[in-house]
Amino acid sequence: MLIIPPIRSRNEVYMETTKLTYQKHLDQGSRIFIEKSLEQSLSLRRIALSLGKDPSTIAKEIKKHRIFQEHNKFNETPFRCALAKDCKRTSVCHTELFCSRLCKRCPKCHSFCSDYTPFDYHCPKTDKAPYVCNACPARGHCRLDKFYYRAVPSHREYRTTLTQARTGINMSEIDLAALDSLVSPLIRSGHSPYMILKNHPEIPVCEKTLYNYISSCVLSVKNLDLPKKVKYKPRKAHSLIIDDSGIFEGRTYKDFLAFLDESPDTPITEMDTVVGPSGSKKVLLTLHFCSSAFMMAYLLDSKDSSQVEAVFDRINRAVSTSLFSKIMPLVLTDRGMEFRHPDALECSIENSLRTRLFYCDPLASWQKPHCERNHEYIRKICPQTVTTFDHLTQDDVVLMMSHINSACRQSLNGLTPFSLARLMLPKALLDFFGLYEIPADEVILSPALLNGKNKL
Repeated sequence: MLIIPPIRSRNEVYMETTKLTYQKHLDQGSRIFIEKSLEQSLSLRRIALSLGKDPSTIAKEIKKHRIFQEHNKFNETPFRCALAKDCKRTSVCHTELFCSRLCKRCPKCHSFCSDYTPFDYHCPKTDKAPYVCNACPARGHCRLDKFYYRAVPSHREYRTTLTQARTGINMSEIDLAALDSLVSPLIRSGHSPYMILKNHPEIPVCEKTLYNYISSCVLSVKNLDLPKKVKYKPRKAHSLIIDDSGIFEGRTYKDFLAFLDESPDTPITEMDTVVGPSGSKKVLLTLHFCSSAFMMAYLLDSKDSSQVEAVFDRINRAVSTSLFSKIMPLVLTDRGMEFRHPDALECSIENSLRTRLFYCDPLASWQKPHCERNHEYIRKICPQTVTTFDHLTQDDVVLMMSHINSACRQSLNGLTPFSLARLMLPKALLDFFGLYEIPADEVILSPALLNGKNKL
């Protein structure tokens, strides 16, 4: 037997019921409860309060999913008249003399009687709550049309409707063509769906839907145009080589974490190099300012420590040692040979301390994730398999980094590194870098930016 919970106020239901209360859709268990409650002649209000729903929700559910059952036609009088109960008329047809039987007994009565009214098998009780005959005491011998509410078929119908509503493209051909003309060129320019939707709030779809459109091939761009959807090649396993050189004493990643514990608000700069394929000489030195996600790159003639030291000295001369120590007080890098002279990097030309240098653990590039993540933007413009930096100039690098720093980031809540750098980095440093902001729709994050200058 179904146990009916006591009636509570709506406020009590909303505050005390389970998660089901806050669900918009009814589940199968709720529909079974509705069916059992209707069979016990419970009111819609009591059913609604027990489920934590509005009574109108229950009424809509019943009327939408009730099952129609036509009246029993067994031994049914053909052309039954609605006035037959009180009808006493005879000889309506005037074809038979001395006919004494009532016309309502004649099967031809409807053809001659002007007052004939077809019998209405609709039950008026189904027009008001509870709208079904589940608990009607006369349903066993009633000769009218009936409505019943059944939980299982109702839930099956609901699931079918929900599935059909979520399939296909909810957009006209004209709107889809307009979306394609806007999105596809930006995708080919290296924009991510997030960047496109952030810069174009008028697009009437979400990021997930846009990815689905691309996967469904309803747009001219394909999944191959999205680098993130292409599987990465498995990385080669490297043997772990522990380097216990004395230069790392007091500069390990453990020392770095200990320093942050003492000075948690210290700005961090992650440093790394980006190399081309085997045989290429020039490399890129990248400096990533974690507070603003702003990255600068310098073109080095070789992967040599003297080249890195020269970059640090140029920045030092441009902004002064005191400002240098405020901008880059803490530098985290890997254990590459180009970074093996920490004293030269930490000290200025006047031999005063300008920064602190720390190293990641061996083969632990994940310890400087912001820099590594930002290198993905460089690889969009300069793919690793076909990239050589030998044909580039520093102006080309400045152009590339200007586009990269002008791309909005989901990690920055839709802002660009440029917009944050103007607030967090001194103007003298930005002027020294020589970068310039690119309009959102003009940002190019593909090899087309450098016009093939970086290819082998």
